Amino acid sequence: MSFQAYLDAIEDKTGLTPRQLVEIAETKGFNDPSVKAGIILEWLKADYDLGRGHGMALVHVIKNGPKIDSKHVGSDGVHRDESDMLWLDGKASKPSP
Repeated sequence: MSFQAYLDAIEDKTGLTPRQLVEIAETKGFNDPSVKAGIILEWLKADYDLGRGHGMALVHVIKNGPKIDSKHVGSDGVHRDESDMLWLDGKASKPSP
């Protein structure tokens, strides 16, 4: 599953765009470099019932922003994506490829 597919599935499950979840995480201080992924995963599980795989995709965005490694773009690997920039503003507003 691509990073973007994880984010789209999170939106389906929570009703919130990835950007909204990142903003909530920032208000909780989870974007601080000292905050470990496990703390963020616990919050995502408790508040949104997100599992580890989906949670780790969001942890990446919270900690690193929407840019992913270009080695995943256009590859045939498990995390292949169309772009090295993830779309955070919701599936409905995503530009067509």
